[in-house]
Amino acid sequence: MVMQAHVRNARAAGLATPLLVLAVLVALVASGANANPTASRDLTPKAAALRDQMDKLWQAHVTWTRVVIIDFAAGLPDLQFAEARLLQNQVDIGDAFKPYYGDAAGDRLTALLKTHILQAVDVLEAAKAGDQAKLAAALAAWYANAHEIAVFLSSLNPHNWPVGATTRMMNEHLKLTTDEAVARLTGDWAADIQAYDKVVDEILMMADTLSDGIIAQFPDRF
Repeated sequence: MVMQAHVRNARAAGLATPLLVLAVLVALVASGANANPTASRDLTPKAAALRDQMDKLWQAHVTWTRVVIIDFAAGLPDLQFAEARLLQNQVDIGDAFKPYYGDAAGDRLTALLKTHILQAVDVLEAAKAGDQAKLAAALAAWYANAHEIAVFLSSLNPHNWPVGATTRMMNEHLKLTTDEAVARLTGDWAADIQAYDKVVDEILMMADTLSDGIIAQFPDRF
């Protein structure tokens, strides 16, 4: 029933065949549930600063992803510069983890996130070209990387970031980003805006989950 609903919605939006495949495959592999951040509470200045840092870093992640999607869809000449800025964001995120988990862990997270970005480009290219075989392979690789990120995060803080929750967060991030990309590539501007709003809401939830987990794991530092 879920797959059929996505097919009907995709057809109603006038999606081309490869984009219809993209929408259906994502619907099948992505979970709709979100992990919940720690209940709101009074934060110390250090804890509030960490939350603010994480919010800014992860919002930059989806903001520059959006710029890349727009540049790619329109064939704009600044695409390579937007991609470079987006990749730098992954370095910044990894660096934010280093004070708590060490340089090796931060570098590993950056490497995984850079792969996440590069594989998203593969998905966009396959969808735009209408190559269904490459599209299916790109999606499979993208979700495999998302699971690898989820497992790695959970290994750093298993009590506060259980692997099931981190997997759901990453899958939802990919699903919402794909919705945004499909809307942009098909010229559905209203859906494009709505999708981005959802992307921002979800990534801020994810950022708060991560910062809250660090605060809970290292209470003496906050």
